[in-house]
Amino acid sequence: MNPKEKLAALLKSMQAIVAGAKASGRDLSDAEIEDLEAKNAEAEELRGKIARSEKSAALMASIGGMKSDDEGEPTPQAGQRAKSLGEHFVKHLGNRSLKNPGTIAVPEFKAATDTQAVGGHEGAYGPLITDVDRNFILPKRERLVVEDLLGSGNVSGTAITYPVFGPLEGGTDFVGEGRQKPQMHVGDPTWRTDALGEVAGWFKMTDDMAEDLDYVVSEINSTALYDLAQKTEQALLSGSGTGVNLLGIRNREGVQTHVQGIDTVADAIFKGIRKVQTATGFTADALVINPLDYENLRLGKDGNGQYYGGGYFQGQYGNGGFIEVPPVWGLRTVVSLAAPQGEPLVGAYRPAAKVFRKGGVRVESTNSHEDDFTNDKITVRVKARLGLQVKYPSAFVKIQLKDTTPVEDED
Repeated sequence: MNPKEKLAALLKSMQAIVAGAKASGRDLSDAEIEDLEAKNAEAEELRGKIARSEKSAALMASIGGMKSDDEGEPTPQAGQRAKSLGEHFVKHLGNRSLKNPGTIAVPEFKAATDTQAVGGHEGAYGPLITDVDRNFILPKRERLVVEDLLGSGNVSGTAITYPVFGPLEGGTDFVGEGRQKPQMHVGDPTWRTDALGEVAGWFKMTDDMAEDLDYVVSEINSTALYDLAQKTEQALLSGSGTGVNLLGIRNREGVQTHVQGIDTVADAIFKGIRKVQTATGFTADALVINPLDYENLRLGKDGNGQYYGGGYFQGQYGNGGFIEVPPVWGLRTVVSLAAPQGEPLVGAYRPAAKVFRKGGVRVESTNSHEDDFTNDKITVRVKARLGLQVKYPSAFVKIQLKDTTPVEDED
């Protein structure tokens, strides 16, 4: 379901709880209050997503299909929407040329050591000024990434301080009237501070290439945005925490480990799911796994030679349609190179961890870098700032597999 459908279903569920209490002429129970509070928090998050999506659509609609009034300079056309981050850059360019005084903002990335300029030939242009777009809109990402699994938030400072909670000690119990009530206690939390990290890069283009807006759009979308997403995914999952790097989920103190032993890979993953729940009370909601490890699971067959996850045309024994990435034990499954081979990560991702961003993706361009002006070049810089909060490290379990050799094709 899309966010609007999810919100409608959630509101209907909340209204049913209230209607049931009213029909019985009673107050809401503690469990119902807790359930409604949780549902209301989820509804607020969905409303935020819907609002951002509608704002994104409105902004993109205002810049799509830009046409030149004289020499190809773009002007916004109403009713059309930008389909990508690159087109969003073009929107903020407006009727200005990259050669006119001013500087622009939008994403694209190349290794910091690569000074290669892409394409073009001689041309002339004037100095640029850099404008920063602080309301950057990311296009839809078709590939599932780790960040999509986590909670999200915004931060105004440069670091996040938060408690890392220990296990619940004691708890409630049934007691007789006038008797001593049992004590419950959450061990003093360990306070942790994580600084924001910045992922950034730059690339060069020639003056003539800058005038080809389609080219600029394609460079931004195919290189910068994708590379930023890749670096972010790697950092959130497996960041080392050394220097300016983020400390990823897998390397946090308190993350659990389950060794495969004599279990099958599937059984080991299920036991990891159980460890999440017994340690925290949370229900595991996702699995992040290396492509080679997933290959072993996906190509597993039963005694009749049928693939457990369905065949290459349809489901097991001809039942159901083909699913490209069948979920493992019902978990949302992310197949990613950010996960090291031989160590899938099971976890309650959304309730246990959260990504904080300061602003959006920023893209800036200038011809004042090094000898750009005299060489008819423009330097484009892209960057994003984010931090990772993991309040419940024990809600994640690293599954250590003993055999990481991919399944070989049968002769």
